[in-house]
Amino acid sequence: MKIKNDLTRMLGIQYPIIQGAFGWKGTGMSDIAVPVSQAGGLGVLTVTCYEDPDQFQEDLRKARRLTDKPVAVNFTVTKVPRFNADYHAEYIRIALQESVRIVFTSGYEASAIGHRFKAAGSVWIHKSATFKHALSVVRKSVDAVVIVGLEGTGHKHPDQHTTLINITNLKKILDIPIIAAGGIGDARGFLAALAMGASGVYMGTAFMATREFRIAQKTKDAIVAQSVTDTEYSKKIYQMQHSGLHSLSSGVIESVPTVRDFIKGVVSGAEEILEEYRSWGMI
Repeated sequence: MKIKNDLTRMLGIQYPIIQGAFGWKGTGMSDIAVPVSQAGGLGVLTVTCYEDPDQFQEDLRKARRLTDKPVAVNFTVTKVPRFNADYHAEYIRIALQESVRIVFTSGYEASAIGHRFKAAGSVWIHKSATFKHALSVVRKSVDAVVIVGLEGTGHKHPDQHTTLINITNLKKILDIPIIAAGGIGDARGFLAALAMGASGVYMGTAFMATREFRIAQKTKDAIVAQSVTDTEYSKKIYQMQHSGLHSLSSGVIESVPTVRDFIKGVVSGAEEILEEYRSWGMI
């Protein structure tokens, strides 16, 4: 399946499948980012996962040695004192020095970071949780926007909508690539996001449940075993609780494959669905 659209051309990737940024130590590093990029998606290194800037630079260079495909870097801006402007400064300097071509920002106001990279010729993508924040960052010249539905992991916001509402409505408003996040974990979710108007998908939980991801096997098994009918699990959306490690996409995750097999399965599965629709005369 060949996919060429505004996002794949912008990022120089084969498939519009992006690995979500993981925020805890030792996870969002080259171990997961390189296999994703090698398989045709876009791997992402997250600076908050590193012990210090030196480790980040070493791992970034390792990623470059292991793949000639694009690898992005994510900067998470929070109100936590340890992640203030001074914290990010050295990571930004290294990323600029190493000519990182694609950067993601997330959390609070991050245009100062995005504009520095845009001035250096890099692509800047921001991850938002609400319409208001997405529209605000678009006015600041972001190149693409990720919007996370209620189905996604992380802290919830009263103004958040579902992935279905996010994409179908934002597509009417924005003329830059929109990347869908939240509850997407298989071929049907991937294809549905594209059909709704997204240029690509951003998946975290699905990549947590791969062999390469550095997390305990019992956590991966819990993702596979998770039922979306579990009342406690549903509270993550309906009671606005922090959703913990994995999102509602775990309901469609049935195994722990390699990254390459996962991406291959998403793409080939999407092809099979499209072929089925053709046989029905729908396309």
